[in-house]
Amino acid sequence: MSGPSATSQRLGGRVFRLGPTRAIVVALCALALAGCGTSGAVYPSFLPKKTLHPTVDAALTGTMAKPALQIEGLPVIVDTPSYHVRVTVSGPVVPGEGLPDQPTATTCTWTVTMKDASARVPVSVADFHSVDHLDSVLLMGLVPGEKAPPRFIHPGEMITFKLRAYELVGEGMMQWAPDHRHVVANWDYAVEND
Repeated sequence: MSGPSATSQRLGGRVFRLGPTRAIVVALCALALAGCGTSGAVYPSFLPKKTLHPTVDAALTGTMAKPALQIEGLPVIVDTPSYHVRVTVSGPVVPGEGLPDQPTATTCTWTVTMKDASARVPVSVADFHSVDHLDSVLLMGLVPGEKAPPRFIHPGEMITFKLRAYELVGEGMMQWAPDHRHVVANWDYAVEND
């Protein structure tokens, strides 16, 4: 035999042969995985049809009367009587992931992106805060050296800025209240350092 066949695998100088049953199982798994992530995926018939929406990562709409609850990294289209704007909060990014000594709290950094404003939208770091799993409200500050965002975002502009807070490990909610009173958007997140 001059080389490994389709049902054998070379590992560390040795050739391992797959029996006919294992070769079929490997081939079927490869075919199944090849179909993952494609728009033509076949869904089980027992799933409710209304859950089969192809745009899972869709933007949600948040208002003062009905704030959006989104996961971090996905956009919220904030709709107020004066304007609408698309806001995305990503994070938190934490230092020291995977270290053997894992503290119970850590520095957390979020990235806020705002765009697609329909009119002038007020922007203030003070309007962003987080609420941790113990219901503690944590105020945000700019990352050291970060330029303060403009006071307003106008139609056609996009702004990005980074916020930071020291938080307990666990779950939390980033919130934006552009009028200082009414939360219009919530982003669910988890602080992990493992």
